[in-house]
Amino acid sequence: MNLSRRVVTFVNIGHAFDHMLMLIFPTAVLAMDQAFGLPYGELLALSIGGFIAFGLFSIPAGWLGDRWSRYHMMTIFFFGIGLATMLTGLAMQPWQVAVGLTCIGLFAAIYHPVGGALLVANVEKMGRDLGINGVWGNMGVALAALITGALAQWLGWRAAFLVPGLAALLAGIGFLIYVPNRPSSGKAAPKQQAQVPRNIMIRAFVVLSLVTIAGGVNFNAGTVSLPKLFEEQLNLGNLTTFGVGLTAALVFSFGAVAQLIVGNVIDRLPLRRVFVPIAAIQAPCFFFAGWAFGWPLLGFTAGVMFALFGQVTINDAMIARYTSDSWRARAFAVRYVMSFSASALAVPLITFFHGRSGNFEAVYTVLAALGAVIFLAALAFPHRPEEIAPAPAQAAAE
Repeated sequence: MNLSRRVVTFVNIGHAFDHMLMLIFPTAVLAMDQAFGLPYGELLALSIGGFIAFGLFSIPAGWLGDRWSRYHMMTIFFFGIGLATMLTGLAMQPWQVAVGLTCIGLFAAIYHPVGGALLVANVEKMGRDLGINGVWGNMGVALAALITGALAQWLGWRAAFLVPGLAALLAGIGFLIYVPNRPSSGKAAPKQQAQVPRNIMIRAFVVLSLVTIAGGVNFNAGTVSLPKLFEEQLNLGNLTTFGVGLTAALVFSFGAVAQLIVGNVIDRLPLRRVFVPIAAIQAPCFFFAGWAFGWPLLGFTAGVMFALFGQVTINDAMIARYTSDSWRARAFAVRYVMSFSASALAVPLITFFHGRSGNFEAVYTVLAALGAVIFLAALAFPHRPEEIAPAPAQAAAE
């Protein structure tokens, strides 16, 4: 395996860990109420700092990746997030849990701007490899629910943090061993990317900004609330914490299907032709999921995850096609700081509306409205032949 493929492999592994470790808490919290004596809403609020840090630190992480070293930033990511996760598992007080989750978010912020730039600089087929990378991230989301549910039920909530944190440290050691810090060989020299008219780039950026902000809230709210939604509305027997986690993992797997399909299709079709139908799914599926029970709930939430994860791949393709390699990490950082900063609103939104009504109807109605905004933005995305940006030229690994 040449160096570029090894870089891509560990970038993919990093994507799985990034989402898995960020989403341990929404399932673990179901087993933490007795340990800390706090209700669901108050416990869930401990994660707000982590989601704020997830967005806030994307900008400095992207800047350091472009100006210092993407390799060293990825090394810091693996070791930092692993240690922060393990320390969270050792927390004795709620404030310590909040600090630990904030540290997880801080190191998790490194991945998307730095890993995204490394990936695009080393891919063979941009759409396909973005889709595969998205599947790894989706696996992380699914494993967060599945592994956390199993560990929390059989070994306690602390093990749900300690074991994955240790695994991230081992992945960091593997990164240092198998990915030396030197340019890869066998790649063509970077070529000048074809210019896109300034007004078209601005229009694409405005659309991306709207979609990123609305999508950030929806993605985080959808993934964070799913375990509790299933616990309250699935009504398929007395589900244990592991049962809830397993069911959530199966639904999250529909996101992997979306990312494989979208990743392959965007290599062949203009982005808007893929963007519009994916965006159209989101609003109705969110709305009906908030009111559904039993088996219909599984169908609507599967549709939600298909739309959410498919949208992530489309958004990353927008950055890859409308930016140059020299500042791509910063472009990814801007996109993700908007996304993750907006996503920090998800937890207060859930706790406020769920706390007032005791159900998810109002929460998912708000998310459906944001899904409608995403659909309208998709209709405005550049689509005429002269407006479409080409796929980026390949660059050497850094």
